[in-house]
Amino acid sequence: MTKEEALKKYFGYDRFYPLQAEIIDHVRAGKSALVLMPTGGGKSVCFQIPAVMARGVTVVISPLIALMKDQVDGLQANGISAAFLNSTQTEEESRDVYRRCLAGGVKLLYLSPERLSAPGTPGFLRKLDLTLFAVDEAHCISSWGHDFRPDYLKLSLLREQFPSVPLLALTATADRVIRRDILRQLAIPEPHAFIASFDRPNLSLAVYSGQKRLEQILRFLAQRKQQPGIIYCLSRKTTENVAARLTARGFRAAHYHAGMENDERSKVQEAFIRDKLQIICATIAFGLGIDKSNIRWIVHYSLPKNIESYYQEIGRAGRDGAPADTVLFYSYADVKTHHDMIRDAAPERQELLLAKLDRMKRYAEADICRRRMLLSYFNEEPRGDCGNCDVCKNPPQKFDGTVIAQKALSAVYRTGENITMSTLIQILRGSHSASLRESGYDRIKTFGAGRDIPYGIWAEYIFQLLNMGCVDIAYDEGSALKLNDLSRKILKAETTVMLTRPAEMEKKLDTIAAPAKAKTLGADGLFERLRALRRELADKLNVPAYVVFSDRTLLEMAEARPRDEADLLSVSGVGEHKLARYGKAFLDAIRRHGKEES
Repeated sequence: MTKEEALKKYFGYDRFYPLQAEIIDHVRAGKSALVLMPTGGGKSVCFQIPAVMARGVTVVISPLIALMKDQVDGLQANGISAAFLNSTQTEEESRDVYRRCLAGGVKLLYLSPERLSAPGTPGFLRKLDLTLFAVDEAHCISSWGHDFRPDYLKLSLLREQFPSVPLLALTATADRVIRRDILRQLAIPEPHAFIASFDRPNLSLAVYSGQKRLEQILRFLAQRKQQPGIIYCLSRKTTENVAARLTARGFRAAHYHAGMENDERSKVQEAFIRDKLQIICATIAFGLGIDKSNIRWIVHYSLPKNIESYYQEIGRAGRDGAPADTVLFYSYADVKTHHDMIRDAAPERQELLLAKLDRMKRYAEADICRRRMLLSYFNEEPRGDCGNCDVCKNPPQKFDGTVIAQKALSAVYRTGENITMSTLIQILRGSHSASLRESGYDRIKTFGAGRDIPYGIWAEYIFQLLNMGCVDIAYDEGSALKLNDLSRKILKAETTVMLTRPAEMEKKLDTIAAPAKAKTLGADGLFERLRALRRELADKLNVPAYVVFSDRTLLEMAEARPRDEADLLSVSGVGEHKLARYGKAFLDAIRRHGKEES
C-alpha cells in the first residue's frame, strides 16, 4: 500500500497537506525529525500513515488522557487498531492492552510521559517491534516555552534506550528558540526539521474592547445559533458566572475548570464532544485534549497570558478547514491580573513570562494585520495582509517609516545584535547613561539618530517592527534583538516599511465593534439534515458526532449531492471503512432530500 492509498483508505482524503508526504517518506526511511505544524494542519497523519504502513508498533507520547482517548476513538472509527495506557484503566484493562500489543494487534499505542518512565514500561517496550516514537506537544520539553513540563525532560531517555528507533517530535507552537531546544534535547539533527506555515486562513481574527463583554457575546452568539464554541476565561469564578448568565438566556452552556471534581469535568467535556452542549465557558484547563473538528468559534473573555497559548486555543476552531471565527476581548485589568500571577512564578522564569505577556498585549493593541503578527511571532515571514481580521477590514492610516526602521535596525547591527529594546531606544535617543558609555554605544553612528521621537513612541515603533517580522527577539539570549533576512532587505533599501502612528489605547477601547457576520453552513437545509443523521448514528455508536464525519465533509456532501458509493467515496473525508459503515444511510438521506425538493 502506498502512502496515498493509505490516506484514502483510512482517512478518505485524496491528497496530503503541505509537507505531510515529505515527512512520511522521511520517517519511513528510518530518520528522526521535528515537525512544526499549526493546529488543524495535519500533524497526526505524519505518524499515523507510517504506522499503518509498517509491520510494528508506533508509540505516541501524549500529554493528556482526554487526547489519547479522543485520538484512539477516531483511529478505531477509521478501521485502525489503536490503544492507550493511562491511569484511568484497571489492571485487567492494562493487561489486555499489553497482550494485544505483544500479539501484534495494535498499530498505535498512546502513553503519557509519566507512564513512559514508570517501572516496567521500558522493559515492556523492548519486547515490541517498535517502528517509531511520536512525541506530541513537543514544545513542553523546553523551559523557554509557555507550557514547560518537567516530565517531558525524561523523553531524552528514549534516544538513549532506543537509539535505533526514529523519533518524531511534533508541535504547533514553537518559535526559533524553542525549536533549537527541542532539537538539542532530543538529539535530532537540525536539517531534519519540517516547518509548515502557521497560517490558518479559515480563521477570522478580531479584538474588541473589554467593555460590556457579555452584551457583545450575546450579539455574537445570536448570529451563530447551534454552532459549538468555547469561551475562555481567566478565572474559575468567571467561567461559572458567564455560563450561568448564558444558560439563563436559553443557551446550552456549562462551565469547566480545574476546581471541579474529575467526574463532573468529564461529564461536561463528554456532553460538549457529543454536541449535547453548545458552549463551554472554561479556563485553559479545557481544550488541549479535544480533537473536536466542528468547533466554529472561540471567544477569549480575557487576555491570554502569551501568544503561544492564544494561538493554540484559537486553533481549536475550524480544525475541519471550514470557516471559523475568533474573538478576543481586551482590557488593562487583564494585564494587571497576569502581572499579579507572574509574581507567583519561579523567579528565573518571571522575566520570560513578562516578555511574552507584553507581546500578547501588543497584539491586542495593534493596528496592523493580526495574522502578520502571529506569523512573524513564529518566525515566518508574512506574504501580506490577510484581509480576514478586524484591522484589515478597517485599515488604519499608515506612513512610510522606512527611515525610522533603518535607524533602529542599524543600531542593532552596529551593537552586535546583543542589545535589548530598552537599550536600543536609549541609543537612538542619545542617552548619556554610564552603561552606554562603558559599552561604547555612544560612539556608534546611530547614537542619537532618533532624538526627535519620544521614548514611548519609539517603543511602539519597535514593537510594530517586531510584529511585522522586521526584527526578531531571542529570549534565550537576554531578550536580545536579532536581524533577519527582512531586516537586511530594509537596511539595503530593497523594501519599504509602512508604520502606523501610535493611537491612544483608551480611544480604541471606546469603539465597540460588531461581531463578524455569521457564516452560512448548508443554507438549503441538506447540511442540517445530514448533521441530524450524523448525531443519530453517533449516539447509537456512543462516539462523538465528528468521529462519524466532520462538518467539512457534510458540507461537501450537501454541495456535491453524491448519487452512489463511487460518488460518495470521492468526497473528502470519506474512506473505505466509513463508506462501508455509513455510506448507505447518508446516500439515502441525500436521495430523500432531493425527492422532497422536487
